[in-house]
Amino acid sequence: MSTLQIGYAAMLEQFHPSQVVEYSAYAESKGFSGVMAADHFQPWVPDQGSSAFVWNVLAALGERTTGDIGPGVTAPTFRWHPAMVAQASATLAAMYPGRHWLGLGSGEALNEHVVAGYWPETPERINRMFEAIELIDGLFTASLNGKDVKFDGRWYKHESTRLWTMDERPPILVATAGPVTAKRAGRAVDGLITVGAPLEKIGGLFERFDAGQREAGKDPAQALRVLQVHLSWAPTDEEALANAMREWPNGGMKFPKADIRSPHDFAQMAKLVRPEDFEGRLVISSDPDEHLRSLQRYADLGFDRIYLHNVGRNQREWIDVFARDVLPKLVR
Repeated sequence: MSTLQIGYAAMLEQFHPSQVVEYSAYAESKGFSGVMAADHFQPWVPDQGSSAFVWNVLAALGERTTGDIGPGVTAPTFRWHPAMVAQASATLAAMYPGRHWLGLGSGEALNEHVVAGYWPETPERINRMFEAIELIDGLFTASLNGKDVKFDGRWYKHESTRLWTMDERPPILVATAGPVTAKRAGRAVDGLITVGAPLEKIGGLFERFDAGQREAGKDPAQALRVLQVHLSWAPTDEEALANAMREWPNGGMKFPKADIRSPHDFAQMAKLVRPEDFEGRLVISSDPDEHLRSLQRYADLGFDRIYLHNVGRNQREWIDVFARDVLPKLVR
């Protein structure tokens, strides 16, 4: 059984990249281990106010921190040809040995539609993602063996080539909350990323992912299980709720978000969000023990890494409180 790591989820949607690097380094100095940051082209709502280029920031994080670093997640399907994602990932792995993992997802229109391409339905997006994974994995394997490889798929192609800077193969993880995708991911990749959800739902994802691992002749016990948790802590419950409503209203939107193209559209929908909409989706509390109880339930499910995002702007204050009152008490 691996040791549970509690990492920092860096929100490029909310903070300037220089702030993200400073907060991440500060979190590590207080006991957090590792950083994940998503590949967004736009913030969810305009008030979040930022959206820096994740690969630049991950390189800076590699210099300023010592833990693992991963794009949690990027979509290797629309803005990026999968070969470019493979090259970016292989470079990070070469620069920061043993620290980088590659988190992949099927994409959201908010980020991917900016290149003005056709935006397909969910089944095609998922199929594209798995074809992209096949291409990336093939490039990794061939490049480590010093060989060229060619790919000719339904959606993606590349001529015979290799990654010329390829020192080690980073683990590939897929982000999903769906059981069908989880089983398919188990067959194809090294680990699973998901977000905070009812425990029985996550348990079902694990079962399906493990079944896919076994079908592919893999040992599920060796797979990485990564969780991202959004939460709102502040010195008072009122402040914590205000932060959630103002800074992260998308956390209270109880509908699929993958087809919405504009932060301005999200802002209009945010006007409909009520405090009760966060119930079961986001712990909002000034009590560290309440957050601890919630996180311990996730730890008990068997996650290897849990990355925390406090939705307010009060990052240093929150880091101090959780480093003192939450992290030391979490057990696995």
